Amino acid sequence: MRASSRTLNGMPPSGGDCRSPYQLLGQRMLDISGDRGVLKHVIREGAGELVPPDASVLVKYSGYLEHMDKPFDSNCFRKTPRLMKLGEDITLWGMELGLLTMRRGELARFLFKPPYAYGTLGCPPLIPPNTTVLFEIELLDFLDSAESDKFCALSAEQQDRFPLQTVLKVAATEREFGNYLFRQNRFYDAKVRYKRALLLLHRRAAPPEEQHLVEAAKLLILLNLSFTYLKLDRPTMALRYGEQALIVDQKNAKALFRCGQACLLMTDYQKARDFLVRAQREQPFNHDINNELRKLASYYRDYVDREKEMCHRMFASCENGGD
Repeated sequence: MRASSRTLNGMPPSGGDCRSPYQLLGQRMLDISGDRGVLKHVIREGAGELVPPDASVLVKYSGYLEHMDKPFDSNCFRKTPRLMKLGEDITLWGMELGLLTMRRGELARFLFKPPYAYGTLGCPPLIPPNTTVLFEIELLDFLDSAESDKFCALSAEQQDRFPLQTVLKVAATEREFGNYLFRQNRFYDAKVRYKRALLLLHRRAAPPEEQHLVEAAKLLILLNLSFTYLKLDRPTMALRYGEQALIVDQKNAKALFRCGQACLLMTDYQKARDFLVRAQREQPFNHDINNELRKLASYYRDYVDREKEMCHRMFASCENGGD
């Protein structure tokens, strides 16, 4: 869709009005900077809390110059946008101010005047001097990393002075970062985040009445670590973390499934079968578990056939040698 037609919501400017499309659009937009340098129009409302300062945001955006059909900058072609930290990765002041007014799921249109965009010089040859730009931004998600970053920078003794809820919150944030990295197929980086979260929980002693909160948080991280090590093609480590998850919850179908997958990669077919049958017992209609059992049966048949062929050749060699 053309930027100019979008700015006027399909309505052409009046014949006697010499103002530009962006000037006309700006009249109907909310001033969020106090000097009309950043103007906003919400296309779709979001939900939850506003983006806090120092957060890391996951956004889709497209930037347009006036009277141009195609964006001069966009990340919408990416399957998974890059996580960007406010104050570090976002170079436009107007975009940062705009994001601080947004909620998860929100889609909004912004006009950034030159001081909040590319300034008096612009960005030749793409952006002319003193250019107002339009950005459409969709806030997919954000992670409030400020508390986590500060907490992890403290010594162990300093961390121990914080209440358990703070530790659980920081561990959850680290796990969410790991999940994001995992979805980007950055499995090594995801593993580092998961391990940092697990270390925080392992080091923290909790009173008996709150221990279940720590165990529940550990379980999620252990499952994620097991899956990550499978992706890293390290089944021994995947099995280790899967078995630790089973210590927390011995009937957890996902942990049993991960252990079965790891054993299958290690060609320990009997152990793989034991884990997968236990997983199937917990979730009889789970498609992934049943598929893995079929895969195991196929691999085991191939294994038996190879063993038979090897034995046949050995005996044949012995018989020929005896003649």
